[in-house]
Amino acid sequence: MELHVMTFNLRYADYDSASPHSWPRRRPVMAELLTREAPDLIGTQEGLHRQLRDIHVDIQRSGKTYEWIGMGREGGSRGEFMAVFYDTGRLAPVEYEHFWIFENPHTVGGKWPRSGSPRMVTWVRFRDLAGGGEFYALNTHLDNAGHGARIGGARLLVEQIHRPAAPLPPFEADLPRVLTGDFNVPATAEEGGVYDILLREGEMTDSWTAAPPDRRSAEYRTWHDYEGPAPGPRIDWILTSPGVRTTSAKINTFALDGRYPSDHFPVQAVLELGASQGGSGD
Repeated sequence: MELHVMTFNLRYADYDSASPHSWPRRRPVMAELLTREAPDLIGTQEGLHRQLRDIHVDIQRSGKTYEWIGMGREGGSRGEFMAVFYDTGRLAPVEYEHFWIFENPHTVGGKWPRSGSPRMVTWVRFRDLAGGGEFYALNTHLDNAGHGARIGGARLLVEQIHRPAAPLPPFEADLPRVLTGDFNVPATAEEGGVYDILLREGEMTDSWTAAPPDRRSAEYRTWHDYEGPAPGPRIDWILTSPGVRTTSAKINTFALDGRYPSDHFPVQAVLELGASQGGSGD
């Protein structure tokens, strides 16, 4: 099962006409990028409800039909989403869930002490309509303000990915996992850090480092603040479970007439997920 995956912090929509990076100015660039790339699966961060509806309309111009799953981190349509977009001709959702990075993960809008804002996870179990296999896609945006909140988020993700127990819903153990997100820390193996926890305790692999060097783009900082490509840390990652093979990866620096679609670059990977079938529930 070959799958084209993207993780993309969209930068929340600003409708101030005086802003050089307002959403109405960025929207055509975003539309061009997404319709050119047309991934099978996109884990997005920061999108607001109206903004996500715009993207849903625009991405249909790719010739594929997309739907999306998400909830505002403050509940319902309120606040930023961890929305997951998917090509309906390729993937069908079997089940999905949202939980918050909080001591009780089902507390809507819950947030870790000393964190900047509520943070959450959206996950979807997908069936591949081409090959019949199933996998889990998890998508998150860890806290920008609190180290403890990021570590708490990483450990909660490990629990859901590797050993879920109530109140987290169970995962079928033999299905592949793909984790997308803006983790707000560099992808460095600092002992006890977010990256280390997810790779060591979560038994995940960084698709970027796993990609063959000749099938990997140049490496740039993924948060560029509208300044364009430059050396720096990758804080946006696509991580995979054991047995998933990465055949290519890139940091996409697309701009149109000097304008960028977001203050982050999307990260993309082509993954080979194998042939795990999983259950047959709808």
